[in-house]
Amino acid sequence: MSDRLGLPSAVSIALGGMIGGGIFSVLGVVARIAGTRTWLAFVVAGVVAICAGYSYNTLNEVGERTGASVTFVQRYTDNTTLAGMVGWTLLFGYVGSMAMYAYAFGEYTVGLLGLRAVLGGVARPLVSALAVVGFVTLNRMGARATGTAENALVAAKMLVLLGFGVLAASYGSAHGLLDFGTTGAATVAPVVAAGVSFVAFQGWQLLFYDRESIVDPETTIPRAVYVAIPIAVATYVLIGVTTTSLLTPAQIAQYGEIALAKAAEPVLGSLGFTIIAAAAVVSTGSAINATLFSAAHFANGMTDENVLPDHIAADTDGDGVPQRTVLLLGIITLGLTVYGTLDGITALASFAFLVVFGTMSALAFTERDHDDVHPLPPLVGALGAACLFPLLCYHLAVHEPRTFGFVVLTLAALFVVELTYFERTRLARVAKRAEDRI
Repeated sequence: MSDRLGLPSAVSIALGGMIGGGIFSVLGVVARIAGTRTWLAFVVAGVVAICAGYSYNTLNEVGERTGASVTFVQRYTDNTTLAGMVGWTLLFGYVGSMAMYAYAFGEYTVGLLGLRAVLGGVARPLVSALAVVGFVTLNRMGARATGTAENALVAAKMLVLLGFGVLAASYGSAHGLLDFGTTGAATVAPVVAAGVSFVAFQGWQLLFYDRESIVDPETTIPRAVYVAIPIAVATYVLIGVTTTSLLTPAQIAQYGEIALAKAAEPVLGSLGFTIIAAAAVVSTGSAINATLFSAAHFANGMTDENVLPDHIAADTDGDGVPQRTVLLLGIITLGLTVYGTLDGITALASFAFLVVFGTMSALAFTERDHDDVHPLPPLVGALGAACLFPLLCYHLAVHEPRTFGFVVLTLAALFVVELTYFERTRLARVAKRAEDRI
């Protein structure tokens, strides 16, 4: 039997990278900002994401060869330094996403098993670290193991989430609790929340870096993108409406990342918390798995484009899994999830994806003269990202100044490292001339 992944597995990988982040990692943050209009925040972010998905697919269609973010920038701008910086930024976003998933995995596992009473403050970091180690091991087993595991993980979590959503919606409707936020003054809060939640829509583009592992990628990948994003949006809307209807704003603020599990208690009692917490563990684990597998292949592609050191992507096994890359990404993820804050990690990842997805949409818009390119989706994607980015900055600066400072300093340090790496040859020549003059 072939180890290559078909449409169901491709959709599973895309959903695995999205659902875990949107529901269990950032739902509480988004709900605190947008309240009962949380569903609208997810719709806005989803529209920008699907426009970016169209842009990715279109750039592949009109280009001379297949590729993704780094390839597109290099091809359409002929600027290796810019392409490399986009690639590094995106890779850092993937690492931030995995750290975020691992953080939520740890929180739900600790709450489900009551480990904090036994281990104290080290419980969450320890469980998160063990999750990263476990999925690094799974990914090093190869594409077949990863694809099989991903199908099972996604099927389980979608069954639980949709089942809860339907039950919660029925309960809320029967008790007159459902609230879509249609009353009251219109505010910019849902749009701000859309920027914060954007990391929840990063999973689909991972497929573009798994081309060698997918059957008929020219057909399978576009289909998977256009299937996975609407499913994710619909799931977010359902869960967002029910959670913000069954919990008060004060309860959402109190429960934080486990708010969804707490929302199940009015419907199913303590059993509801257990079921949703278990689903959260499965979901965030699925997200780690999918993102790590695909990000490692993306890093390998960056070495092919000469924008990442060759020794990072060495040691590929017989199934095409970049062993050393998987291990390196796992180590960096481990550091972030153990020592970082959830707000800081989430903001870093959202910044990265807004910048890159907006850039890809802008590139696609420049190709609007081609018959295969409709200008509206790339335009919406580029303008949407351009609007969400400053709103995210404003929200963090006003409401989370420490997190904003952390994000700014981290991105500045990353920029300096990137620029130094890509301009190393020119800098070496300048240093040599200065030395000669001395």
